[in-house]
Amino acid sequence: MDLTTLQALNAARTRRQAAVVFSDLETGQSVLCVAGERCPAEWTEAMAAALRSGKPGMIVVGERSFFLNVYLPPPRILVVGAVHISQALARMAPIAGFDLTIIDPRTAFATAERFAGVELIAEWPEDVLNVRPLDRFTAIVALTHDPKIDDEPIRAALDAGCFYVGALGSRKTHAGRVERLRRLGLTDDAIARIRAPIGLDIGAASPAEIALAILAEIIEALRRRDIMPGSEEHR
Repeated sequence: MDLTTLQALNAARTRRQAAVVFSDLETGQSVLCVAGERCPAEWTEAMAAALRSGKPGMIVVGERSFFLNVYLPPPRILVVGAVHISQALARMAPIAGFDLTIIDPRTAFATAERFAGVELIAEWPEDVLNVRPLDRFTAIVALTHDPKIDDEPIRAALDAGCFYVGALGSRKTHAGRVERLRRLGLTDDAIARIRAPIGLDIGAASPAEIALAILAEIIEALRRRDIMPGSEEHR
């Protein structure tokens, strides 16, 4: 990989942008394609597949062979709410390869004793997101049942195109959430991206089972996200 390509790749990784490097096996020349930017039309299908799988591979275009290296930002989960489900999810997420952060301004819940070894931020979510912007490789899990805490990070996640936005609560609770988000100016198409009730329907009952259902749904959303050739995920 030449210096120019390497510098462009490092810049993309700093911005947490997904990218694919196409290396010509005959000439050794490399070309960087960043998600959301234009790349040669004959590469777009292979690029979309690579971004979805996260795995390197090879393609043949005409008489030329290319090796594809994929660079994806580490997926992360931002949990809003230091509750029992969060405790279980915090133990499971690293096993599946996710960084996880918990935010909850309620200091009675957000304690180091309850979340040992977990990044825990006892601040209002909107204050945290001002310095930690969301991106397409972030999953948001809203668990507090409190609109004052949950609604703003949900809105921000939908605006940022996070690959997963889930919220705890019954269908009645979610109906109220939908009306509040509409008043905040969100469209019905954007609101429809919220996974509520949260988690895959496996009949989960305990906090650990609900956490497992949520993590499974997050993995499904990450691996089956809609990737348009030559562009970022469109929702």
